[in-house]
Amino acid sequence: MSETALSRNPLYSARPTLRIAGEADLRLSNLLIGMRMEEGEGGMSRLELRLSNLVATTGGGTEAAFGAASDLKLGAAIEVYAGDVQAPVEIFRGKVSAIEHVATLGGAPEFVALAEDALQAGRLARRSQIYTDMSPADVVRQVAGALNLRPTITGLTSPTDTWAQVNESDLAFLRRLLARFDADLQIVGEDLQVSPRGDVARGEVELALFGQLMSARAIADLSQQATATSASGWNPVDGSAVQHEATQITHSGPGSGRSGVSWLDEAFGARREHVGHLAVSSQAEAEAVAQAAFDQRARAFVRLQGMSVGNPAIRVGTTVAVSGLSPQFDNRYYVSAATHLYDQTMGYRTEFIGECAFLGEGA
Repeated sequence: MSETALSRNPLYSARPTLRIAGEADLRLSNLLIGMRMEEGEGGMSRLELRLSNLVATTGGGTEAAFGAASDLKLGAAIEVYAGDVQAPVEIFRGKVSAIEHVATLGGAPEFVALAEDALQAGRLARRSQIYTDMSPADVVRQVAGALNLRPTITGLTSPTDTWAQVNESDLAFLRRLLARFDADLQIVGEDLQVSPRGDVARGEVELALFGQLMSARAIADLSQQATATSASGWNPVDGSAVQHEATQITHSGPGSGRSGVSWLDEAFGARREHVGHLAVSSQAEAEAVAQAAFDQRARAFVRLQGMSVGNPAIRVGTTVAVSGLSPQFDNRYYVSAATHLYDQTMGYRTEFIGECAFLGEGA
């Protein structure tokens, strides 16, 4: 396994660059002190930008960089690009939702802008609504249309049922609905991308410890594993009981080795879990809910917390192939959370959380 160089040049600048309303803004980019962009499963990225609020004047004095006439204002459309400045990659697109002024004794004043991606509209208001005779994909399309987003959906064409959104934001409702079927949603520009976890593939990045992988901490934890997961309910049409028990992993995600399910059975014996907090009304739904819960537990068996050299390709849904840890933990991990950071001390770096259903062959 070998890492892919992050730039064609041995030395390059990885200072993030900013665009306002689609136009590059060199002044803003030069005033940047720090950046934090966070994203996780379930969609919605959050951005914090820290900028110097002090600039020199032609008369030799200083003045505030950001005032009422500044382009970086509430509601401003902002994009952040990261990586080699000669070939930067977009890592965030959204709108400014908050601004802040920070003043400290002995320090220069700072201007802070907080922004969220296009799913911001989906979290702002609660509503109650019934979706009748629809598949999960149909529901996503209707909600996306109301949010002026373009839906890109893989699968989720069954079951057809009636779904209730009860005093929930659109984002909370979509997250709850899709979690039942082990699916994820992410925003790319104005596109709402939705697919089962087993179909998510957003590229692969190879990381070697003390190469591009600066630090790592991995844990294999049996506390949340189960050898079987069940779901049950009643069909309201004919009153018949519906029930299903999942015992095999169907969507394990990347990686190889021995599963946590196998380790649990050997080390502690059978452990069955029942999904009692979700109502199911058909056999198909019981099967989907039980299997989703089983797979979600199985994939979280091994968790990796890592920090790499700043890499805009490490996003939620990316697979990271890690080497140099140990035979047990060298594996391929699905990135479930990523944070892109920049400051003037440590430069650009990426923190991430990876999941794997397997402990390596060296265990």
